[in-house]
Amino acid sequence: MASYARRRAAIATLVSTTVVASSPSLVRAEAPVVRLESGAIAGSVTGKVAAFKGIPYAAPPVGALRWRSPQPVKPWTGPRAATAYGNDCMQFLDPGEAAPPGMPPAEDCLFVNVWRPAQAPPQAKLPVVVWLHGGGFVNGGTSTPIYDGSAIAAQGVVVVSPNYRLGRFGFFAHPALTAAKDGAIANYGLMDQQAALQWVQRNIAAFGGDPTQVTLMGESAGGISVMHWLTSPPAPPLFQRAIVLSGGGRDYLVNVKPLSGDGKNPSAEQSGVQFAASVGIQGTGADALKALRALPATTVAGDLNMTSLLKQPPTYTGGPILDGQMVTATPGAILQQGAGAAVPILIGTTTQDLPAILPNLKDPFSYFGPDAAKAQQLYGASGASNPLQLLFAIGADIGMHEPARFVANQMTRRGQSAWLYRFGYVAQSLRPQVSGAPHASELPFLFGTVAARYGQAVTPSDREASRTFQGYMVNFIKTGNPNGAGLPTWVQHDPMRPDLMLLTPTEGAMMQPDPWRDRLDLAEKVVNGRQPIAAKPATLAGTSWQLVQFQGGDGTTFMPQDKTKYTIAFNPDNSVNVRFDCNRGRGTWQSTGPNQLQFGPLALTRAACLSGSLHDRLAKDWGYVRSYVLKNDRLALALLADGGFYEFEPLPTVPQ
Repeated sequence: MASYARRRAAIATLVSTTVVASSPSLVRAEAPVVRLESGAIAGSVTGKVAAFKGIPYAAPPVGALRWRSPQPVKPWTGPRAATAYGNDCMQFLDPGEAAPPGMPPAEDCLFVNVWRPAQAPPQAKLPVVVWLHGGGFVNGGTSTPIYDGSAIAAQGVVVVSPNYRLGRFGFFAHPALTAAKDGAIANYGLMDQQAALQWVQRNIAAFGGDPTQVTLMGESAGGISVMHWLTSPPAPPLFQRAIVLSGGGRDYLVNVKPLSGDGKNPSAEQSGVQFAASVGIQGTGADALKALRALPATTVAGDLNMTSLLKQPPTYTGGPILDGQMVTATPGAILQQGAGAAVPILIGTTTQDLPAILPNLKDPFSYFGPDAAKAQQLYGASGASNPLQLLFAIGADIGMHEPARFVANQMTRRGQSAWLYRFGYVAQSLRPQVSGAPHASELPFLFGTVAARYGQAVTPSDREASRTFQGYMVNFIKTGNPNGAGLPTWVQHDPMRPDLMLLTPTEGAMMQPDPWRDRLDLAEKVVNGRQPIAAKPATLAGTSWQLVQFQGGDGTTFMPQDKTKYTIAFNPDNSVNVRFDCNRGRGTWQSTGPNQLQFGPLALTRAACLSGSLHDRLAKDWGYVRSYVLKNDRLALALLADGGFYEFEPLPTVPQ
């Protein structure tokens, strides 16, 4: 909570001024052993829970693998000790962080931790939850004591928590990286999350988990990440339920930049060039990239943390990058198009959540335009009277509370079950100094680690609040419905009713009408009149192309022996003509939003092509194309969830 106070203080200033993983040795004979695809690991047992920590899920992203998509783990021989956390990802720690990572940060950080019931057999098929930590994409890690998964695992759940690259290690672009064509670029932190989810699919059964019952759960930047995967679902599906805690819902809540610029607006590549210049590296070729990869990790990390992020340093892109492949539009824009994963969702905020999006600092009510007077009346009636309270309340409404309701509405209208909450409980030891639940204050109650957070000051009321909140979450992880024995009934969200589940400081959990409904209605009215952030629009109709190469998400590259035998023509009537080597075909195409693309079924001739043909690969991937980018007279067709992209160059005429 101290770091939250520091960030609030930083905003107030603006207002006033306008360890390496364990070795395979030292494994105790009684340690539980699990055999994974990369080798055996030996964990530890405490009470009713077995823990396996510091498991590599990808190769160390160091040296030549810095700013590369996650690469496979090198297998090991003999049981590897998995009793201690691996290093958290490289970062500049915030000195005011109340719950800092428990391990020193390092660039070699792609580790995952697993907790399970100690006696669970491999065939148990227990529900699984994958936890994505927060920290603004610049701070955080899985070794934080309040993220211990033991209390949730003890209730019959397999808990998984992966690290993912942060700051400039996780989100970075530079013309030299683009020119190198080393595979997917820019959003390395999101690539890590995807690799961890894929690791779960391949390995979680060995822990007794069911890969078809995976809940993806995250808070703050982790919640933003869940929203990304909810609206850019991988293929095949890597999770079946979603929990979003203070993760916005309409946008990424950070400064999203396009990969390359248009000469007017700043781009991620420009941020990368500015960073390179700040450390004495010029140029955009191979030598510049080699020098960037040779920089000490502390130099790359710099002084980026949650507090310095408020200053929006020009040498950092700010978080996820609008690359047109992995990130194609905001989550809100995708939901409004009716796209995204069809899964149950549980989503909510805290009563004093982070004002991630701020209105005008001098006149915050001007945000509401002609409804400014009505907004002033509503916020005054809610007790937000002084300038800072108003700023924070409006900022939290437009960045957190209203977007959470928006997501619940959108999912419900698509026929999916949604459950909306607001967490307002405050630990008794903090009252009356703290009147509402700050951002991230619900996490010890979620994980059942209130003692790790509040020590001897924990009260029976605190423990009961944890039992309730955690109970709802565990029920949802198990069934997709938070209700269960001993808990007040939580009614499924209905856009026609203003009710939500409120976790109160004194009355426990209560289903009640949203007391801030009118405020959120005003915020919704404003945002509905604005254009969501999306990639630059372009047209495909009337264009025709021939294949140059395929680049896989794992860095593999395939080139056709004769590119004129692999062509595609987009017709104005939304039909498409293709040639895949020795076969020709016809189908349909549609683009429902900027840079969005999806093909209908393709009718192909059935000749058997010669060995080495790319026919089968193209035919298999056809249905997984979801977006496109037009840049420098080249067309890139991107597959779902960074499965790779096909690069084409123009044909002078439409092939017959």
